[in-house]
Amino acid sequence: MKSRIASMVLLTVVLVYFGDFLALRFRHEPLGTVTVQRYDAIPEKNNKVEFQFEQPVAQTCVHSLFPHRGYPPCWYLSRHSEQRIDY
Repeated sequence: MKSRIASMVLLTVVLVYFGDFLALRFRHEPLGTVTVQRYDAIPEKNNKVEFQFEQPVAQTCVHSLFPHRGYPPCWYLSRHSEQRIDY
């Protein structure tokens, strides 16, 4: 019973991913851009962190549910438009 449920869930995920891929392939403009603010978090000796902000950059994303072509989905990137880089 458990293996049957697991196989049904796996099949559903594969079908949704394949449908998302086909929708992206036939979309007129599959790629978009989101402005991302990156900043560096540099630890100091006194257990404090110094932040250095970079210029905002436009990052390429795909209009889909899942990541494709090496780009993150636009819905995810727009919700995570601040990117912290820890050193």
